[in-house]
Amino acid sequence: MPDRGAAPERPGAQEWVPPDADVDALAAAAPGCRGCELWGPATQVVFSAGPSRAALVLVGEQPGDREDREGEPFVGPAGRVLHDALHDAGIDPDPVYVTNAVKHFRFTERGKKRLHKSPAVAHVRACHPWLSAELAAVRPRVVVCLGATAARSVLDRDVTIGEVRGRVLDEHPADAPDAAVLVTAHPSALLRLRGRDGWDEAYAALVADLRTAAAAAG
Repeated sequence: MPDRGAAPERPGAQEWVPPDADVDALAAAAPGCRGCELWGPATQVVFSAGPSRAALVLVGEQPGDREDREGEPFVGPAGRVLHDALHDAGIDPDPVYVTNAVKHFRFTERGKKRLHKSPAVAHVRACHPWLSAELAAVRPRVVVCLGATAARSVLDRDVTIGEVRGRVLDEHPADAPDAAVLVTAHPSALLRLRGRDGWDEAYAALVADLRTAAAAAG
């Protein structure tokens, strides 16, 4: 019988990431990834959306329930906030490449509901070869990290949002050394404020951060 107390195997995604691949080849290979245990309960891998070359890349945390079901990133409630913020920042979303640090939905079940559960650092590390390959293929001018999990994956260190938010950092992703990095809040953090005090300020801050990133991307 399997040891239910044993730690899950997380060999990392590198075995499944084709070398020197373009985005189409990466997306085609991703469904076969077994780099961590999250592939098992998830409906499908959620890879990315957007062009194969893009000046601006947005990196989120992981897919949510709706993204897991539809196979596209940022199509749920947080995605609607992000889309609105891009519009209000004057950014056309079509030429923007959107992805996540972790490609499978991590959740806990409560009755018929699947509730978001943040990925562990081990999941971020296991999935990082995909993000590295994406950045190398897309060759962005600016990478926007939406939240601390994305920032940790892109910068390979722990990040406190409040300390670095909203400015272009003097740091670069290892596989996109010409890309600038900007850290902001994840749109899901704003959802908790909708209809409450602080929403207007939080939304305006996200829009301002996206506008700064777009200006840096040219």
